[in-house]
Amino acid sequence: MPEPRDPAGPYRISVVCLGNICRSPMAEKILTADLERAGMSDLVEVDSYGTGDWHVGGGMDPRAASTLRVHGYLTHHTARQFAHDVLATRDLVLAMDLDNVDELRRVIDEYGERYGFDMSRLRLFRSFAPDVSANPEVPDPYYGGDDGFTAVLNMVEAAAKGLTGELVTRLRR
Repeated sequence: MPEPRDPAGPYRISVVCLGNICRSPMAEKILTADLERAGMSDLVEVDSYGTGDWHVGGGMDPRAASTLRVHGYLTHHTARQFAHDVLATRDLVLAMDLDNVDELRRVIDEYGERYGFDMSRLRLFRSFAPDVSANPEVPDPYYGGDDGFTAVLNMVEAAAKGLTGELVTRLRR
């Protein structure tokens, strides 16, 4: 896990998927809740973005919101697109799949040096899950049914717990 860029400020994490209406907002809400339960909400800030612009300004996919609500999570969300200037203030950017990693690598290759952001600050979100399978990606549930959103929730909860544990160890020294 990369060191904080600003040791006096909060550790800032952005979660990124394709449209910022399913996976990344689910991860944002779940990780935020885990951090609050761990007493870390004053030390870590989490937000989310999409690499595409199709849903900018819209809400979360209703199936994602319903899945979160059923499991006790907050659902307020406005979709945003990732922009290169986000790199200036993030300690860690977490992609949901390898396509998102590729897109973010292009942005980092072009703008990373300007903002002091290198590839060590880019990871797959699911890489923090203690039981990650051979496939470290969180699949996009958008074109499937409700069961896909539940599967994503389960994957994200496991990764969020692992990430929260690492953040507690790293930031509570």
